[in-house]
Amino acid sequence: MSLIKNYYIIKKAKITHGFFTKLNGFSKNEFRSLNCSISSGDKKKLVKKNRQKALKNLGLQNKKLVLINQIHSSKVVKINKSNINKIIEADGMMTSLNNVVLGILTADCAPIFIYDKKNKYVCCLHSGWKGTLNNISKNAVCLFDKQKISRKNLIGIIGPCLNMKNYEVDKIFEKKFIDKNQNYSKFFRKKNVNKSFFNLRGLINYQLKELGLEKIYNLNLDTYANKRLFFSYRRSKHQNKKATGRLINLISLS
Repeated sequence: MSLIKNYYIIKKAKITHGFFTKLNGFSKNEFRSLNCSISSGDKKKLVKKNRQKALKNLGLQNKKLVLINQIHSSKVVKINKSNINKIIEADGMMTSLNNVVLGILTADCAPIFIYDKKNKYVCCLHSGWKGTLNNISKNAVCLFDKQKISRKNLIGIIGPCLNMKNYEVDKIFEKKFIDKNQNYSKFFRKKNVNKSFFNLRGLINYQLKELGLEKIYNLNLDTYANKRLFFSYRRSKHQNKKATGRLINLISLS
């Protein structure tokens, strides 16, 4: 099972999207098996085969896959005919082009899909702690605003990411969020004097609701705990592994 069960896929007539596990790919050893990141150190030809398999799994193999250089920012760009072949540094994309597939790579950070009910635009985000701190979701929703799309017509989906029980942080980390917004304090649970647990998923849900989204779905799966299904950057660090693969998350107008 490389694509997460259909139970977790919300499929509309004109939207196709899916969150992928690490299973049933071509990569070997620490990248086994559906690793979709070239920058992790895997063999390029195997990564390309993995990406193509993911596209085929969704019936999108005849479309152009667009990926960005993810930099843990809150930058979201609109993909159009003028920049579709350019190298872009950002952590989110939106498009109205129906001949492309937007892809985000993750290994603990949250993949987020946003699209409008009339199926005019699709958006995908890579929301790690830095992107969440600076509310990358807000920047994405503002792009929908520019297209005259009502926020009430937006649907958000948050994919597998690091669960609170496995997201231990120090007090300096926690302070950054509370300094940004006092309401963010509710997404931290004290472990001891020096450490807390951070609820990344909970905060993203809060941000989307504050932005006016009325329909938000969650694939509440923990990348750290589900070793068989997911790559986890944090788990690999705890196990003193030098490298780990990346999961791919795809969305396209059909």
